[in-house]
Amino acid sequence: MSVAEFLRQRAVDVTVSGSYSLPRWYDCEGKLRSFACRTKRVSPFRMIVDVPVVGKVGERLTSYFQDFGEFQCTISATLKSGFLMELDMTRARRAWMSEKLTWLEKKQKDASVQELRNDARFVPQVSHTFLTLANGSSHPCFIIDVSTAGVAISCEYDPPLGTPLAVGVCVGRVIRKFEHGFAVKFAEKQSRDDLVRLIVRTPLLQSA
Repeated sequence: MSVAEFLRQRAVDVTVSGSYSLPRWYDCEGKLRSFACRTKRVSPFRMIVDVPVVGKVGERLTSYFQDFGEFQCTISATLKSGFLMELDMTRARRAWMSEKLTWLEKKQKDASVQELRNDARFVPQVSHTFLTLANGSSHPCFIIDVSTAGVAISCEYDPPLGTPLAVGVCVGRVIRKFEHGFAVKFAEKQSRDDLVRLIVRTPLLQSA
């Protein structure tokens, strides 16, 4: 199915964080790599996800979402920074998924759900930015979440611990690695009001 066809179908625009692994993507130890992702639009049959590494149409993959669990999926269409996945599941699980989506949609519209304003970490509306290394090279990356002190990133590029770099224009250093990416601590604490504007930047060479 094409993305345009899916957008005409009944589905829920919902943001749920998850992870996925693509075939033939391994780390230096020979282990299958996993990347962070977020849903943008979901139905009981398929979903559009925002990702750091876009797979190929026809590839099968495994994904996991905290609110939905694990799926075996097939990529049916690709976008600039994401793809459309066809979900393999039983009829009973599709019925459960439908009820779950209805609940999530109601929760999103609940005016009492305003706690993100006070959380130390938050998910910005724009998911993608660029890393810039000390040698001037840049790498596209996916923002998992961010705070005034640092940012969690998922990226095709896998920097060693201690690597100095800039996320957008915020300079920092890689301080921790985890299953789906790595954490960057900013050299200076940032203002919450300016944070998204500073980290979501295109490379200087592209903007020149």
